[in-house]
Amino acid sequence: MQTLANIEPVDYLIIGHITQDVTPDGLIPGGTASYSSLTAKAFDLRVGIVTACAPELNLSHLDGIAIHRKNSAFTSTFRNVYTVEGRTQYILHVADKLTMDDVPPAWRTAPIVHLGPLAGEIGPDLVSGFPGSLVGITPQGFMRGWNEMGEVYFKPWKDAANMLPGVQAAVMSIEDVRGNEDIVYSFAAMLPILVVTEGAAGGRIYWNGDVRNFRAPKEIEVDPVGAGDIFAASFFIKFRQTRDPWEAARLATLLAANSVTRKGILGVPSRAEVIQFSTQVIESQPL
Repeated sequence: MQTLANIEPVDYLIIGHITQDVTPDGLIPGGTASYSSLTAKAFDLRVGIVTACAPELNLSHLDGIAIHRKNSAFTSTFRNVYTVEGRTQYILHVADKLTMDDVPPAWRTAPIVHLGPLAGEIGPDLVSGFPGSLVGITPQGFMRGWNEMGEVYFKPWKDAANMLPGVQAAVMSIEDVRGNEDIVYSFAAMLPILVVTEGAAGGRIYWNGDVRNFRAPKEIEVDPVGAGDIFAASFFIKFRQTRDPWEAARLATLLAANSVTRKGILGVPSRAEVIQFSTQVIESQPL
C-alpha cells in the first residue's frame, strides 16, 4: 500500500470497487478494477486502482499494481447464478462510495482513466475530474438496483445525460440494458464512441456516425466472468495508442474471447498474449 507522500504517477487509472465473488469454490477476487488493472499491467503500463473495501481484504492477486484503498466496513460482494435462461446476480454487501477526494493528486493526470462502477459507487465529480485524460467508462454499475434479498435488477441510469458527454468512450454489455436497443441508441447519441459487447457473438462499435460489428472467434467457454472488463481495458489502451476504434476493437475482441477459456482471474491476458494477438486480424462488418 502506498501513502500519499510516495505515490508515483500511473499510465492507467481504474476507479471502482474491488469485489469478492461467492462461488462454489469459495470467495474469489473480482470486479472490474481487478480484471481491467491486470489487463493494463499485461500491456506493460504503470497501473493504479482507487477503490473502497474492508481493511482485511486480501489484495495479493494485484501484486505489482499500486492501490489506494479507502477503508470501508464492507467489501462489495457478489454471487452469480447461471442457468439456461441467463445470469441471476445477487449483491450481498456494498463498499463505500468514491469521489474525487479519494484520488491521489499524482494520479489525476493519468493518460487513461477508467471509471468502472459496480454498484453506483462513482460520483459525478469523477467524470469531469480528469480534463487532460482519455476517460472511458464501463457503466454497468449505474444500471443495477437490488431488492431486500440482494437480487439485482435493471434500473434506468438517471444521470446518463449528465455524465456520458464527459467521457470519450463507453463499453457495456447488451445484457446491462436487458437488450433494450432504445437505450443503446440514446447512449450512442451522447458519446464519441460506444461499444456494445454481445458475449460470444462479439460486439458492435458506434463511432462518427458509423457502426461496425466485430465477430469473436469461437472458443470453448470455461468462464465468461471478467471478459467484458478485459475487453474494456484493452479497448481503451489500444484506442489511446492508435486513435483508431476499429483497431482497438479487433484486439479487444481477441483478448476477451481468449479469456473465457480460463477460469476467473486466470483469464487475464499475459504480456506474451497481448503481443501475440496484436498481430492477428479479424474482420469487421458494417451494420
